[in-house]
Amino acid sequence: MAGKGGLSHKYYCETRGLKVTAGQKVNTGAILTRQGDKWKTGINVGGRTILFALVDGTVYFTKTKGKHNRLITKINIKA
Repeated sequence: MAGKGGLSHKYYCETRGLKVTAGQKVNTGAILTRQGDKWKTGINVGGRTILFALVDGTVYFTKTKGKHNRLITKINIKA
C-alpha cells in the first residue's frame, strides 16, 4: 500500500475529510476533519484546515449563511 516512511499519493485522498459523525462523543484533542475547507470551526472547536476538539463532548453540526448567502457548515461540540 504505502511507500517507505509515509503514505503514497495514491491513497492520500482516503485519509482526508470528515472523521466524525453527528452525535459521536469525542475527547479533547480528537481530530474532527483533515485537509478540508468545507467545514468551519464552531463552538469548542479549534484549527483551520485540520479541525480538532477543544473539550470532551458530543459533536453536532449547524448550517449558517455566509458571504453572498452561501451555506457554511460549522462543527460544534456540546460539552
